[in-house]
Amino acid sequence: MRLVTFTDARGTRLGRLEGERVVDLADAAPELPRDAVALLAAGPLALGRAATASGATLPLAGLRLEAPIPRPGKILAVGLNYRAHAAETGREPPPVPVIFNKQTTAVIGPFDAIHRPRASEALDYEGELGFVIGRRCRHVPRARAAEAIAGWVVVNDVTVRDWQARSPTMTMGKSWDTHGPIGPWFVSADEVGDPHDLGIRTWVDGDLRQDASTKQMITNCWELIAHLSTAFTLLPGTIIATGTPAGVGFVMDPPRCMKPGSTVRIEIDKLGVLENPVIAQP
Repeated sequence: MRLVTFTDARGTRLGRLEGERVVDLADAAPELPRDAVALLAAGPLALGRAATASGATLPLAGLRLEAPIPRPGKILAVGLNYRAHAAETGREPPPVPVIFNKQTTAVIGPFDAIHRPRASEALDYEGELGFVIGRRCRHVPRARAAEAIAGWVVVNDVTVRDWQARSPTMTMGKSWDTHGPIGPWFVSADEVGDPHDLGIRTWVDGDLRQDASTKQMITNCWELIAHLSTAFTLLPGTIIATGTPAGVGFVMDPPRCMKPGSTVRIEIDKLGVLENPVIAQP
């Protein structure tokens, strides 16, 4: 299933993507929650109903796609999770995962504008594989970690580099409003299969900057769930971004950060394309 959150003249609600059309779940399954996090929290039966409900469809081209999980309870992210990215920054691969959070107010949809802040010109992109927790869980063993994941999204972990460098926690450089594009839709785990062999590519203004595979991650998705759930409860709708490969702009000589007028496009095999323009902060 490919789950979308969309807006039209009738408001914002959930749909299931079928080719170039969307099944409006508010009509096809009115008993289901209208919010993605509430749908995940309702459990596998609700997700199964969303995947199979039939009804009238709407043309995708006539809808505004929102972030598929517009209001995640948490966004957790992993730093330096690809060896080549660690190397390009001049650092050693970390012995344990480097975890930080992004504020949920950073979330925007797959075609919304990223704001280049007034306070900085050091605006960078980070194409990443993200997964969405589907059930409340704690102390998850690696062998059962896949059971915790409901689906997958493309994430751009937009970063304000100079603000990131000012604080060891990285949160201030990672959490500006509009700096968490997610999308284009939520792809259920059964459609993705093994997440550890997906191509991931990032273009800025048509220039290919990142071209890697998720098999190059240092700490894989199952290990991340085991690690994180040792410390705290994971809740339905939590998004975890798994780190970016080499090719970010700030390490280039000279640095090639994003600026107003840029377009950043991130593509991950089986998941689709996330493409956002960059504008000056209004």
